[in-house]
Amino acid sequence: MKHTRIRPFNTKDTYPEQNLDNDLCQAVVANGVVYLRGQIGQDLETRESVGIGDVEAQTEKAMANIAMLLEEAGGSLEDVVKVTVYLVDVRYRETVYRTMGKWLKGVFPVSTGIVVHSLARPEWLVEIDATAVLSTGNR
Repeated sequence: MKHTRIRPFNTKDTYPEQNLDNDLCQAVVANGVVYLRGQIGQDLETRESVGIGDVEAQTEKAMANIAMLLEEAGGSLEDVVKVTVYLVDVRYRETVYRTMGKWLKGVFPVSTGIVVHSLARPEWLVEIDATAVLSTGNR
């Protein structure tokens, strides 16, 4: 079975300030499982960072991106089974989890939270990746 790759891109376009050349995508659907790239406060159409200095706005954008990518994959937030949250400061935890929780109310995924030194760009404060399993009707 061939995997479906959603929104392919090359890192030389996404990170022109870095010497990179990797072919990646925002999501891969394989055997009914959707693997999402970590989402941050970035507009997927323009690649512009949003919510600079505002962890709540970045979390909102990351979750909106996750919802949009899942829809493009044939699913929804209700299909999410696992999230991993990367924070650059533990003090952001309550704001991020409260904001993310609004998007995932009633879904009950497993979750891992990690505090990291930094993300790929200095203005990014939070990154959220998710894995979802499509319901049988959406495969």
